[in-house]
Amino acid sequence: GRRATHEFIITLRCEAKESGMRAIDLAKRLLDYGFHAPTTYFPLLVPECLLIEPTETESRETLDAFAEAMMHIRDEAQESPERVRGAPYSLPVRRLDDVRAAREPDLVWRRPPRPAPVPAPAANQGE
Repeated sequence: GRRATHEFIITLRCEAKESGMRAIDLAKRLLDYGFHAPTTYFPLLVPECLLIEPTETESRETLDAFAEAMMHIRDEAQESPERVRGAPYSLPVRRLDDVRAAREPDLVWRRPPRPAPVPAPAANQGE
């Protein structure tokens, strides 16, 4: 028999050629639908790919909504490719400049403030 798996890879190679929608564009647009962006470009040997890994606890309704969102985004890329390429729109931070971030990393770590010490309870309190 076939072994069941909980992950799969899709490629958007054809969509990238037809509408210009790349894997990263679809992943970012999914954020506007309330879904966590899937892993993009892994494995590297599959062009324009997404690694979809729903957890075993996702309901059938959530999986169906995810599939609907993917199909809606695919259709949207045909009708309005710039809308998909500009996503996300519903988050406080829009799309980051990945190239600039790689060329000019701003890596700062600050030690979190130490919490105030909690006094120990007094011995024999309440006697």
